Amino acid sequence: MDAKTGDISGCPFHGITQTRSLLGRTNRDWWPEALQLDILKERGRSANPYGEDFDYAEAFNALDYFALKEDLKALMTDSQPWWPADYGHYGPFFIRMAWHAAGTYRTGDGRGGANSGQQRFAPLNSWPDNGNLDKARRLLWPIKQKYGKNISWADLFILAGNVAIESMGGPVFGFGGGRADVFEPESVYWGTEEQWVNEGVATRIRPQDGADLENPLAAIQMGLIYVNPEGPGGNPHDPEGMARDMRETFARMAMNDEETVALTAGGHAFGKAHGAVPPEMLGDAPEGEALHHMGFGWMLDDELIARGAITTSGIEGSWSNTPTQWGGNYFRLLFKYDYELVKSPAGAWQWTPINPDPEDLAPDARDPAKRVPTIMTTADMALKWDPEYRKIAERFRDDQAALDDAFARAWFKLCHRDMGPKIRYLGPEVPAEDLIWQDPVPKGTMPSDAEVARFKQAILNSGLTISEMVKAAWASASTYRNSDHRGGANGARVRLAPQKDWAANDPEELAKVLGVIEQHRGALSIADAIVLAGSAAVEKAARDAGFDVTVPFLGGRGDAGEEHTDAASFAPLEPFADGFRNYLKTKSVVRTEELLIDKAHLLGLSIPEMTVLVGGMRVLGANSGNRPHGVFTDRVGVLTPDFFRNLLDMGTKWTPVEGTGDEEYIGADRATGTPRYRATRADLVFGSNSVLRAQAEVYAEAGNEAKFVCDFISAWTKVMNADRFDVTWAKYHA
Repeated sequence: MDAKTGDISGCPFHGITQTRSLLGRTNRDWWPEALQLDILKERGRSANPYGEDFDYAEAFNALDYFALKEDLKALMTDSQPWWPADYGHYGPFFIRMAWHAAGTYRTGDGRGGANSGQQRFAPLNSWPDNGNLDKARRLLWPIKQKYGKNISWADLFILAGNVAIESMGGPVFGFGGGRADVFEPESVYWGTEEQWVNEGVATRIRPQDGADLENPLAAIQMGLIYVNPEGPGGNPHDPEGMARDMRETFARMAMNDEETVALTAGGHAFGKAHGAVPPEMLGDAPEGEALHHMGFGWMLDDELIARGAITTSGIEGSWSNTPTQWGGNYFRLLFKYDYELVKSPAGAWQWTPINPDPEDLAPDARDPAKRVPTIMTTADMALKWDPEYRKIAERFRDDQAALDDAFARAWFKLCHRDMGPKIRYLGPEVPAEDLIWQDPVPKGTMPSDAEVARFKQAILNSGLTISEMVKAAWASASTYRNSDHRGGANGARVRLAPQKDWAANDPEELAKVLGVIEQHRGALSIADAIVLAGSAAVEKAARDAGFDVTVPFLGGRGDAGEEHTDAASFAPLEPFADGFRNYLKTKSVVRTEELLIDKAHLLGLSIPEMTVLVGGMRVLGANSGNRPHGVFTDRVGVLTPDFFRNLLDMGTKWTPVEGTGDEEYIGADRATGTPRYRATRADLVFGSNSVLRAQAEVYAEAGNEAKFVCDFISAWTKVMNADRFDVTWAKYHA
């Protein structure tokens, strides 16, 4: 990824040389003895105790928001004997908790982040970088218990961080609620390494080996949120590598250089790092700890905890001489002193100022009468060493107001980047300003029924084919990701750079189709017209199959312009693979059929929805590049279940095509050897996998033709409307 533009090019799994599974290392790999609850989720049973009909947004709107904030403010200085507050103030602890909840977000696939409260579950609850945050979450429990369903853990994590900053005089840009909790770990690829950070594993970027950071990952080592603060792979003697790692990881979390410097300085203005005892004195992480510890990990002797002899990162000390007060002391100390490299009591590399003045010593975390030297990590020193970072850091040192504004905005972005459009933000402290990273879309106008009917007739008579209209609508809508709620048809960014030029979208054909739609759209927004053209094509394809149906249409989309679009930030949304269009940019280390499942997951589709969409898209001729693969029909453009019937026909024998790496196949007549069809792995998996074959058989059965058409239209409509938060969330802002 280019750190300045955010551009991601080439294979998203570059740097990995052997085939891997879609999920990499799983919780069962790390903790094989952990209780397995999967059996209770069979047959579609949900882990959500509130049920699928629970409306969290409605519950949040009933919250006494400012009473909650007052309770959080009181908590900041209510030190508990079982986990005393450093400096008598929990604020820095809660800032770290909120940061680490949000900081797992990555632009590559939009996964991670604070949006669903995943920090409560493995593996995140047991990552080394999240050490002792189990105590922060437990400190919040009385407040969560008091306010119940009206505040999710996910929202509470971030709000606690905001209140912590405010309580120490720091700047806050605002807060948006609306993050609904999940109640089990989400399926996220965190990497393939078999060891955690600081267990002898090098950085994921190894220039000497030609290894880049594998997409969609963002953290530099397994078990880290961002970078190893001691240096690349724990090496403090690589200043260029430290800046490189920071620039790469923060860019993959949607932050530029200025935001990186502001966040680092703002976060380290508060609190301290912990490395007072050797790590071998610690107990296991929460997921692997004994039953009687009740979900606590990294256990220590009570006496050690009482006197602050705690180890988390292994680095020991505070960055500032005023660790519970916002101000400019972080940058002042960074540039005032020369620093020497030392080791903490836990054995971690850190930097200490040489001959600090007495007034620049920090208070001890437990004894305010005692003064101790401040510290910097190798990551902090990079802000001084790297020329570009240094320019920004010196400007912030000399202009406190600029730092205040930059930190407030960067913190808000960090905590809200994965929430999607601003309409999804709830509460009285949502900022009025529209921000470019929120992908703003101008408000659209709901078209009349007469205008919809006029356009449908006009576009069907325009000379465009069923396939062309379906492909254009899919290209527009299928960019949606339910991980961070970006993409989708609203805004019609498919006609803007970079999306209009993506190879999967067949740029020349797309430009032609958009031109024709533009000629006929009349009063419709181009965003509505693209979707409506695709839906009209589906209706025509169904009529040609003998079914007179109407595809539901939800109008009112707006049209975004270049001024509303941070073009570089859309680069990660480019499909490397889209099995619905039988598109694969290059052969991947992940099997093609798994990439199809990943795409379906990001679209929020179920197994039946994925199955019927693939079958329908194939017979509609919606393949990228108009490839023949999977088009198992002689009635292209007619919405029939021919894909499933011909796929499951025992009269066809499939053979890999030599030289394609088992990516392409020929289906020949068993009796004569005459070639019938071509296919990809994304086609044949619906016959080879037993679960998917069971789905395919339903649609291939006689008498289920109408079911196939209705199910396809339902799944199609779901994708077309996936990003319509302007409609579905409008009631919460009434």
